[in-house]
Amino acid sequence: MQQRQIFGVDIGGSGIKGAPVDLVRGDLAAERHKVLTPQPSTPDAVADGVKEVVDHFGWTGPVGVTFPGVVTGGTTRTAANVDSGWIDRDARALLSERLGGLPVTVLNDADAAGVAEMSFGAGRGRGGTVMLLTFGTGIGSAVFTDGRLVPNTELGHLELNGHDAEKHASTKAKEDEDLSWHHWARRVQRYLEHVEMLFSPDLFIIGGGVSRKADKFLPLIKDIRAELLPAHLQNNAGIVGAAMAAEAATGDQ
Repeated sequence: MQQRQIFGVDIGGSGIKGAPVDLVRGDLAAERHKVLTPQPSTPDAVADGVKEVVDHFGWTGPVGVTFPGVVTGGTTRTAANVDSGWIDRDARALLSERLGGLPVTVLNDADAAGVAEMSFGAGRGRGGTVMLLTFGTGIGSAVFTDGRLVPNTELGHLELNGHDAEKHASTKAKEDEDLSWHHWARRVQRYLEHVEMLFSPDLFIIGGGVSRKADKFLPLIKDIRAELLPAHLQNNAGIVGAAMAAEAATGDQ
């Protein structure tokens, strides 16, 4: 089968991972390489981590990069789970310079994961309102109406119990508070009920690393009207979506 490869990098609050992506199959073309997100996660330090991941494969073509925050025109506008130095930083220029002038496309991490799931995963062929929610260091969101992305929704920052929802219901909250699957599932359910009240989606896709263990918590979530599915691409969705965005940007030039 023909291969069409672009490199994708997924920057997270705890790790930076990447691989070349086969965009015909919508899957990684090689085993991903991961480095820890530096602390503090300043732009220069994270850019070094991205370079390490890309250099590991000797990649010399376009690169798509996800970022855990709002991204407009290659500039990162928020930085809830990384260093505040990212706010209003031209991330596309920084990363392109660090990668020796390679063309770089930057987008929100959950948006990237959502685009991948809508094309190759749990959302493929689905109309109506579809919401992908990624549970990890924070909670990311991607909203689609009849397959079209509404970018940079950042619904992990909705207020729940007087706090950012992600402080209460993220995978990091589960780990930090040593919550059982049952206890954490109740928190996730309250969050989903809140989001459902506001948006009435037809489908929730649950992504992030915890989607690998969907059987441990999704059956515990009750009384949600929307269909509830785990992400098919699991924690590789961001890498695949980043590569898709880079290919689309290359085609637009």
